[in-house]
Amino acid sequence: MDTQAIEAAKRDVVGTKNARRLREQGRVPAIIYGRGTDPVPIVLPAHEVEVALQHGSHVLQLRLEGAEQRYLIKEVQYDYLGTTPIHVDLAKVDVDEVVEVSVPIELRGTPAGLSEGGVLDQVMVDLAVRCKVLDIPESIRPNVTALKLGETLQVGDLELPEGVEAVQEATESVVVIRVLAAEVEEEPEAEEEEAQAEPEVIGREKKEEQKEEQ
Repeated sequence: MDTQAIEAAKRDVVGTKNARRLREQGRVPAIIYGRGTDPVPIVLPAHEVEVALQHGSHVLQLRLEGAEQRYLIKEVQYDYLGTTPIHVDLAKVDVDEVVEVSVPIELRGTPAGLSEGGVLDQVMVDLAVRCKVLDIPESIRPNVTALKLGETLQVGDLELPEGVEAVQEATESVVVIRVLAAEVEEEPEAEEEEAQAEPEVIGREKKEEQKEEQ
């Protein structure tokens, strides 16, 4: 995984107001967590972080105070629209360390079962995998073209890169080609009975009013 280092700088001032000011300047506040060390508040260029996230990166290579190191992206907070990162949590890791991360599942192809009247149900959109930091795939892209009506793609059917293993059970469903349920028509008898019942009530009320007037 060869990536260009992103220039980072330490933050001496923290807090909501300072974070808002940094975002207005096109920068994103972040924190580096490490084993046995205090968290380090830093700031990153927003554009470069957004590009890395759009490419499915799980690791950022940062240049901080002249030294370069890779950091695992632990969590990203987005704005209320869910599009712009406003805070990033990073973890200091060794390149040979085995980690567990969630990787998006991107389906390829059109299942044969759709032409048979079925519908595609993607039960699992992210796959939890276990691998070394540098082996984390950007996504898992299974080909679902051969799936027929009533068939299921399971975790055990996925072709994973070398050195990457799934955390979920092999029998868990990823994609199911389901039969399209037929629409249930309402029985007209109940509606007719209700329609007939209403004028009878009205008729009784009118007769009672006539008796009272007499």
